[in-house]
Amino acid sequence: MLDQSPVSEGSNGAEALRNTLDLARLADELGYHRYWVAEHHGTPMLASASPEVLIGPIASATERIRVGSGGVMLPHYSPRKVAESFSMLSGLYGERIDLGLGRAAGTDPMTTYALQRERRVPAADDFPEQLAELLAYLEDRPPSDRRFAGLAPLPAAPAAPEPWLLGSSPQSAIWAGQLGLPYAFADFIHPGKGEIAQFYRESFEHGQRLPEPRVAVCVAAICADTDEEAEELALSGRMSRSMMNRGRLIPVPPVETARRYFAAKGPSAAPAGRRAVIGSPDTVRAGLEEVAREYGADEVMVVTITYSHEARRRSYELIAEAFGHSGEIHRAGSAPGAVGSAVAQGSLTRAAP
Repeated sequence: MLDQSPVSEGSNGAEALRNTLDLARLADELGYHRYWVAEHHGTPMLASASPEVLIGPIASATERIRVGSGGVMLPHYSPRKVAESFSMLSGLYGERIDLGLGRAAGTDPMTTYALQRERRVPAADDFPEQLAELLAYLEDRPPSDRRFAGLAPLPAAPAAPEPWLLGSSPQSAIWAGQLGLPYAFADFIHPGKGEIAQFYRESFEHGQRLPEPRVAVCVAAICADTDEEAEELALSGRMSRSMMNRGRLIPVPPVETARRYFAAKGPSAAPAGRRAVIGSPDTVRAGLEEVAREYGADEVMVVTITYSHEARRRSYELIAEAFGHSGEIHRAGSAPGAVGSAVAQGSLTRAAP
């Protein structure tokens, strides 16, 4: 699961963050495999601005599920600081911590500028160098910048997170492959790009960090008891995206507000260029399996935006049930068959391209 901590109209960011903790506990009970929190800045729609702050409380509130960042937007930070933060998280929560890393700003240019420590000049576009330096710290190797070769080990060494590279472009896939890192592709941003996962496999350096390439694909999805109910729930997120495309950022609106908006604006208001898997449990399972085949994905990660927190909880419950998992199954001791980021690993592992 990828959680962006959506803020509903009439609510606030503090409640959205509490909802994130509640949803993480549910994910752990249902048998989901990973729970990642996003990094977004400067929007009233999403409250998750600092994944490293959320990961600790989530890991404390759960027992089994892997917890990580989806992701840390590395250009905003010192690689050393990120390495230290995730070293501490790994020291506290062992092998459950993932460090998903991204290159995007996750916000508008002015907010990006406000996040910079050095404001006399634009931030350098040196993501590959940042990433190499961060990996060196995590692996207890001297970075290429010899000035830092004598730094002390990370605070919780040898504990370390599992690094992932996030992306939605061919360049990110090539970097992930060359570095031998697992790769998570954002289909919910750039849909239908299975060929990019193939770029990753073709450039993959076997044995550098992983024996084989590993692909996760993140998909927008909403599940309800019927296809019609799910389509209704999806109106809220669609209105938010439509308004964003028009230069206006808003919290997630109620379904009724979104219904009136689209009735007044007509088909031209529907946001284009995004894909979502929306429907009943059978519809969503089939849709997620289709996306997994398209990317040859080992895991599918689901991101869900609804106005109602209860509807979001119910969506994830229905997806887990669709893949043969429930809280009762998890408590009975079947964790090895955990839902692989919304796709049951027992039924969909190493999906064929």
